[in-house]
Amino acid sequence: MQSHERKVFRQLQSLENATSTFWTAYHPTEASSERLKIQEASSRVLAEDVFSEIDVPGFDRAAMDGYAVVAESTFGVDDRNPVKLNVRGEVEAGNATAYSLSKGEAFEIATGAPMPKGADAVVMVEYTKRVGESVEAYRSVTPGENVTGTGSDIMTGELILRNYQVITPREVGLLAAAGVAQVSVYPKPRVAIFSSGDELIEPGDSFTFGRVYDTNGPAVAASVAECGGEPKFLGILPDDYSVVRERVKAAMADADIIISSGSTSSGPGDLFYKVVDELGEPGVLVHGLTLKPGKPALIGLVSGKPIFGLPGYPTSALMIFHVLVAPIIRRLSNMMESRPDMVEATVPLKCFKARGRRELLPVQLLTAPDGKSVAYPMQSGSGAISSYSMADGFVDLPETQEYVEEGERLQVQLFGRGISPPTLVTVGSHCVGLDIAFSLLRRNDPSFFGRTINVGSVGGFRAVGRGETDFAGVHLQDEGTGEYNVPFIRRFHLEKSACLIRGYDREQGLIIKRGNPKKIQDIKDLMRNDVSFINRNKGSGTRLLIDMHLAKLASSRGSDLETLAREIRGYGYEAKTHSAVAAAVKNDRADVGFGIRTVAEVPGLEFIKLDDEKYDFLIPTDRMNKKSIVAFLDLLRSKSFSDALRQRAPGLTINSQSGTILFQP
Repeated sequence: MQSHERKVFRQLQSLENATSTFWTAYHPTEASSERLKIQEASSRVLAEDVFSEIDVPGFDRAAMDGYAVVAESTFGVDDRNPVKLNVRGEVEAGNATAYSLSKGEAFEIATGAPMPKGADAVVMVEYTKRVGESVEAYRSVTPGENVTGTGSDIMTGELILRNYQVITPREVGLLAAAGVAQVSVYPKPRVAIFSSGDELIEPGDSFTFGRVYDTNGPAVAASVAECGGEPKFLGILPDDYSVVRERVKAAMADADIIISSGSTSSGPGDLFYKVVDELGEPGVLVHGLTLKPGKPALIGLVSGKPIFGLPGYPTSALMIFHVLVAPIIRRLSNMMESRPDMVEATVPLKCFKARGRRELLPVQLLTAPDGKSVAYPMQSGSGAISSYSMADGFVDLPETQEYVEEGERLQVQLFGRGISPPTLVTVGSHCVGLDIAFSLLRRNDPSFFGRTINVGSVGGFRAVGRGETDFAGVHLQDEGTGEYNVPFIRRFHLEKSACLIRGYDREQGLIIKRGNPKKIQDIKDLMRNDVSFINRNKGSGTRLLIDMHLAKLASSRGSDLETLAREIRGYGYEAKTHSAVAAAVKNDRADVGFGIRTVAEVPGLEFIKLDDEKYDFLIPTDRMNKKSIVAFLDLLRSKSFSDALRQRAPGLTINSQSGTILFQP
């Protein structure tokens, strides 16, 4: 062993200063993404937004075993007054035959089987009696009853996964459901790992007195993998300067990061800091932390490669890895900090469950102003892969429990490690502009993690009132005054608890096919028999705007909205986002939809402007000073956001009031 003079620690630094020193000196180059099959992509980080190219399900299908019928055939039917229907045949799941039926007819149908053309409901088998070539139905059904509609889970054009999202088995299932075979992912940083010390032996070797099994090597390798890195354990380094220098130098040829534990202190046998300093510039950046455990920690940088020296004691080594090295590897692998496996959270709204049945309720975790977790229930149904994919965990509800009370605190079991608390949460109306804003915030701050829950403007006002969101995008127009959003603050009793910030202008109107083959001119054309429409979801600002136009049309005809709506083909066919509306029109699911100009600016579509509206941001007063809210409002007022809207979102425009406060308590 080669001996070196004893060296004391350099100036001790706080953990925060040490991290800052590292990032000041280290400027990583962005690595190119790679394409992987979805089966190989689990635990990787997405390098793209993924949009569905198909509807899920791709056809109207039976949700129950029974008989597919024209609902009108069963109107007025009950146990005493059954209806007899002619059975045309049977339809099994996977059957691709193009069946059709008329009023007074039925097809026996299995759960999951495609609905025959003309059928719009399923009578459950328990409410029927088969009599030869006929069936007697003892219960009436309404249009859409016991039918899972085309695209009811995922619609063509819908954003299903975001850039920087970690792929878990849930996301793999979602990608498979949408027919996606490959995705672009960020490369994993390659991490070379050593343990140091003549006293160490590898697990599995024969134990001898005075030696200890190497704990740090396997534990650090597993920790690196959990953080999104690609670990490679290169063995135990002896207490020999020349050997240590050569092996670390060789590792730098293939690895992006070097980690060694032990030999980092200031004793005569501690060599690692000397090796790092002599391998190249700038060498050792930090040697010693004002932290217990973990004082003898080292950060170095040689030829653009980060080198970390961890203490030799296992507890100290893993603690320092957790607080110092793990966040750096996660950032380089584009992963976020992880949550514990179980968290206690408050459910913000009352929700019901099936009596006498144990239920695993999927939830999304949000953070309340007091720092406590909020579990937002996702109740899209057992057949919806999206509700499973977007959830952070689930609540196990016992058979004896019939509902979850508002404000009830429950234990949430997370689906796995790597679940990240969002930096900024918005629950409200969908807008492409928000997606652009979140991408810019992420570019400015790699630790930013935004989450959007699209429930419509009405849902946004309610979410702000319950304190379960950082802000809501809203665009509700008062029918009497024409004013946007401000009148609704009082209607939802938020005068003392919320601020309204002016957002940007949006053009709303009819989305049609290129060339306008149906010669659609205005809202009156929705009444034509040869025109099919796709609506927006109830509670969205766009749905209220649609209904406002239709109510005026109904009034001019001496009718009402409910009566008029029954005459519109597709009024009950709803999409959750503007993008899904555009995709439905483009892919011949409908002739016309209602939405923002932005999503119509794609090949194959045109736009007929009907409205200019204000898309604003409702923010709880107790979150106005939250760091991520301040960053969002600064971005809203910035030239970079204005330029991004102009380039990427035609029809969305910053105005002179953008970013100003319209209302505050």
